[in-house]
Amino acid sequence: MNASSSTVTSASDAPQTALPLAGIRVIELSHMVMGPTCGMILGDLGAEVIKVEPPRGDGTRRLLGTGAGFFRTFNRNKKNVALDLDSEAGLAALHELVDTADVFVENFKPGRMASLGPLRERNPKLIYVSHKGFLNGPYEHRLALDEVVQMMAGLAYMTGPVGRPLRAGSSVNDIMGGMFGAIGVLASLHERHASGRGKEVQSALFENCVLLSAQHMQQYAATGVAPAPMPERTSAWAVYDVFTLANDEQMFIAATGDGQWRALCGILGRADLLADPRLATNNARVLARSWLLQTLGETLRQFDGAALVPQFERDHIPFASIVKPEELFDNPHLNESGGLARLTLDDGSETAMPLLPISIDGARLQPRQPIAKIGEHTAEVLRELGYDEARIAAVTSPPSGSAQTPRTRSIWFIRRETGIQGDRR
Repeated sequence: MNASSSTVTSASDAPQTALPLAGIRVIELSHMVMGPTCGMILGDLGAEVIKVEPPRGDGTRRLLGTGAGFFRTFNRNKKNVALDLDSEAGLAALHELVDTADVFVENFKPGRMASLGPLRERNPKLIYVSHKGFLNGPYEHRLALDEVVQMMAGLAYMTGPVGRPLRAGSSVNDIMGGMFGAIGVLASLHERHASGRGKEVQSALFENCVLLSAQHMQQYAATGVAPAPMPERTSAWAVYDVFTLANDEQMFIAATGDGQWRALCGILGRADLLADPRLATNNARVLARSWLLQTLGETLRQFDGAALVPQFERDHIPFASIVKPEELFDNPHLNESGGLARLTLDDGSETAMPLLPISIDGARLQPRQPIAKIGEHTAEVLRELGYDEARIAAVTSPPSGSAQTPRTRSIWFIRRETGIQGDRR
């Protein structure tokens, strides 16, 4: 593994062209994954994204364990302004920033943003995108986590074996929720050309996860049979499984059509299976799946994966070696296609970072600036608003007294008070 591989592209390697959202200003007041994903997508597409953090920094920067990669993954292409929103001066500065913005991004629990005032009334052209646990309804006041909604929307049930619900191995709903927030922003920006007014966009974890489960809902509606969890499912294809090869290497192999079946038998030297009348059609092979997979498994135990790969590629047989995330740094396709780019972190080190999985006119959307330090762009941004050095210092310094009035118990204080450790909304 080489997390800072020299084969990946850097921002300086890519041609600099006008990006689709150039000229759009986004103010992002969010943490963890969902809101930052939305801001990152808009930033990658060329928007000027200004992330607002408290003077001590977003707590996401300091997470351990599975959260250790959150901040660096979802906060590229953003400027950083540190504001003390517990102070009159800090809140006023945020309001002035919002007055200049096209989009405002947040992902806090309903009611937590009330202390900021009616932002859309201040700026009628503002597109306000809110990332929540649930859209409006009976559950809207519940706290949500990616894992919570995976359990309640059927995804965990479908992922694990019977009796062992299992969350997906990534923050799938947080990431997709940020994507849907960005889609709502793009639609609202387009509509604003005609109306001249902004919209409120809401994206939510639960509804996102229900969409992921929709195919299983409709499987039941179409067949009347409840879908089994994926490990227990009856596959539509006989050869559609993970096999163990020589040296205990694992590989997923599929043969979804008769042509792939014939090619697989040829590669494995199993003309006997190809000639077996019990295996003449896919449906017949599905009925024979238990003994067929056993005999294929015994044969595949004799093959090395490296020898199979070129033959599978030649004959268009779907396959995949089982890969760990840390091995992706050295993936030849990602490195040679430009799917990884060097990203400079806030401590000056570099890492190889996956880019958005899209290209525009053949070009990938690159990191254009390093992960920002806490408050790195505060003075620059506030000077653009006409602030002098004294006003900048007043905005970024903590309140002189320890007491806080209820009105100044802002978003940052509420977050500290509740002790949030996950992406709860």
